[in-house]
Amino acid sequence: MSFTFQDFPVAADDLRSDVLAGLAACPKSIPPKYFYDEAGCRLFEAICAQPEYALCRTERMLMASRLPDIAAAAGPLDCIIEPGAGECSKVRLLLDALHPAHLVVLDIAGAPLAAAAQALAQAYPGLVVTALGMDFIRDLEAAAPCLPPGRRLIYYPGSSIGNFPPDTATALLTRFRRLAGADGRLLIGFDLKKDPLLLHAAYNDAAGITAAFNLNLLERLNRELGADFDPARFRHYAFYNPVAGRIEMHLLSLAAQTVSVAGQRFHFALGETLHTEYSYKFRRDEFSTIAGNAGWELANEWEQQGFAVQLYG
Repeated sequence: MSFTFQDFPVAADDLRSDVLAGLAACPKSIPPKYFYDEAGCRLFEAICAQPEYALCRTERMLMASRLPDIAAAAGPLDCIIEPGAGECSKVRLLLDALHPAHLVVLDIAGAPLAAAAQALAQAYPGLVVTALGMDFIRDLEAAAPCLPPGRRLIYYPGSSIGNFPPDTATALLTRFRRLAGADGRLLIGFDLKKDPLLLHAAYNDAAGITAAFNLNLLERLNRELGADFDPARFRHYAFYNPVAGRIEMHLLSLAAQTVSVAGQRFHFALGETLHTEYSYKFRRDEFSTIAGNAGWELANEWEQQGFAVQLYG
């Protein structure tokens, strides 16, 4: 087994400065990357198992059914890089089909990533696995010295790219382009525009798991920043905005209230929201334009039940 873990931890000062700046803004917002403490990671995995949230299941079915085509289109590779790898489960299909010598996984939740990547290294004894606990949105370039030479494929599944507005998505894909290198590839998944009622249900599951995931952010701020949010005084609020083409997720204040965070006080009016996440949905041509603006050229694409996977070179 060959396994290496390197941690680039998010400093408390980074969390503190991002949260204080977001709460002072109008409208208030907090970056969605802060959902993913250990409890948030567990809740997200539970979201993926909910009947209303078909995205993960559809992506798995698409990847499994089209894997020979995807592998043939990708060609021989030396290294797969997966930003936001989480529990490292999605990349296993690619490892089985492409047989790279190296796998580099990145995630902001360093401890869960290390455990998952070590288990992966044990399951694939011929694979060199490097896990980087990092906020890759901020620190992506720090991964470059950890990458082996050779032909690279960046794998970014799960429609995570939808968390970014189009201009920010283009900027991130441009950084992926540099990290992959001149002959690198990008395999990326994204959710397609569909019936708004289906989208609304996916982010408002009957079991309340997405609501718990959203509200867990307040628990994290209470624990790590000494905040005094009362989660019972906020409501998970998510809806599809068809004009912008995105799900918007918020925490809505159920009362006029003042909260203390890291020694500073912030007022919420009745009905005021704290924005926590966007999830953009795309047409395939819309997304290929975004990727093209980042220097990627579409090589192939696959679609199944409202989800798309595209390969770029």
